[in-house]
Amino acid sequence: MLNYKRYKRSPEINFPERTWPGKRIEKAPMWCSVDLRDGNQALIEPMVVEEKIEFFNMLVKLGFKHIEIGFPSSSQIEYDFLRKLVEDGLIPDDVVIQVLVQCREHLIERTFEALQGIKKAVVHIYNSTSTLQRDVVFKMDKEEIKKIAIEGTRLVKKYADEFDGEVYLEYSPESFTGTELDFALDICEAVIEEWQPTVDNKIIINLPSTVENNTPNVYADQIEWMSTHFKEREKIIISVHPHNDRGTGVASTELALLAGADRVEGTLFGNGERTGNVDVLTLAYNMFSQGINPELEIEHIMDIASVYERCCKLKIPERHPYAGKLVFTAFSGSHQDAINKGLQALKERESEIWEVPYLPIDPSDIGREYEPIVRINSQSGKGGVAFVMSNYYGYKLPKAMHKEFATIIQTMSEKQGEIAPEQIFEQFKVNYLEMKEPYHFRRSRLTELSDTDTNETTNAIILYTKNGVETHAEGEGNGPIDAVKNAICSKENISFSILDYSEHSLDEGSNAKAAAYVCIKDDKTGNVTYGVGQSSNITRATIRAVFSAINRIYG
Repeated sequence: MLNYKRYKRSPEINFPERTWPGKRIEKAPMWCSVDLRDGNQALIEPMVVEEKIEFFNMLVKLGFKHIEIGFPSSSQIEYDFLRKLVEDGLIPDDVVIQVLVQCREHLIERTFEALQGIKKAVVHIYNSTSTLQRDVVFKMDKEEIKKIAIEGTRLVKKYADEFDGEVYLEYSPESFTGTELDFALDICEAVIEEWQPTVDNKIIINLPSTVENNTPNVYADQIEWMSTHFKEREKIIISVHPHNDRGTGVASTELALLAGADRVEGTLFGNGERTGNVDVLTLAYNMFSQGINPELEIEHIMDIASVYERCCKLKIPERHPYAGKLVFTAFSGSHQDAINKGLQALKERESEIWEVPYLPIDPSDIGREYEPIVRINSQSGKGGVAFVMSNYYGYKLPKAMHKEFATIIQTMSEKQGEIAPEQIFEQFKVNYLEMKEPYHFRRSRLTELSDTDTNETTNAIILYTKNGVETHAEGEGNGPIDAVKNAICSKENISFSILDYSEHSLDEGSNAKAAAYVCIKDDKTGNVTYGVGQSSNITRATIRAVFSAINRIYG
């Protein structure tokens, strides 16, 4: 049994004044990618300079205006990467570069050296403030921890005064979620007082969930409490930097936005320390699915995924909410049926609003294809098979035929597993279109014997082979199908009834082929089956369908 008594509940806050539960996300936040810093440092094999440049260019193309590119004072590689961005003119005028640095003078000085030539930069300083880290890592009291933050702010201000470009300060009380709220507020207010922001030149206060240790609603309470207790909220951009230790990073971020956060730091596909940072793409696509402009150029998710996997040497899980290989795939028969009907209804209604069961967004809106939506295996139902036949190959099987054909496919899938669409169509041809033994229709001659509405009679003369031997039959009926049926029954000494008939065009234009479906019942045994025929001549397609059905029952 799990030794759950080793752990204790993380503290919550008493905050009945909370208002975030009654709010909703109305617009996209300021996005900041930390892929090249937080994400890169968590890679088994960190990116080389060429890969970082490719990734940086992609982030710019996607529309990120804040990009944290690294820790230039930590190593020569990090320093050189920033210099290459500057010297090669790779930073657009509307993109703000963000750099991380500890609150130490020699590191801050080195950081400003690396920033020379940049027009706009966020200098991001931090120190850990949590109860646990104060106790076991730094062995400092609150005042000593606060002094580090104030001194770091003072040093950034000193070097910023001598810097040619614009400098914005970002301060993070690292391990914020493990810090007493009154102390987190106290230390942030001390930094704000030292920096002296204005409404036109705001300070970024980043409140990270450095280690996710509670439910998302608690993080939202912490963010709203801070937001409502800042003295000069209008001079502050509240940023959040959630991690995913409990698997609820996306939920924590969305609730934090409801609680007053203005800005989100995260990574593409959630790469980052431990279980990762919050996944910016999932957040953005979630907003998109609710009719909100995410303000990122993310129409082609598989292109983004390709660069990510190549540069990070990581694979995107098959169940990633939007980029995963299987996320627009339905194995369940009932799901397949609902998707099929939903797409059909959408087409019939000609609605501009996307509403399809089990598909929260149209896959094509983000560069995905329709082909993998339905996959067929032993768990699939008749709706999925019908969907494949209709959407891949244009055959709109009669509803009563769905189960009959699906049973064939299910039997096959129980032996081999998943069935590809082309295998389904091959079985359709074998079991219906090419079912030509023992009776193989060759040609016919139909003659109308009456042209009155009350006495319609058709004569049918048909030529066919039975087990390779050529023969012919003649019969009359109240239409072509009835006449053909009567001719065959008379010649072969069999008896069957026509239960259903339908047809539709497979293509458009004067040379279009038609598909015909005929359901027959053996009058002696009661066995029922469908036959299918196709031809550019609808009458010929219908006769072929009759022969297909006869072969299925009497073959």
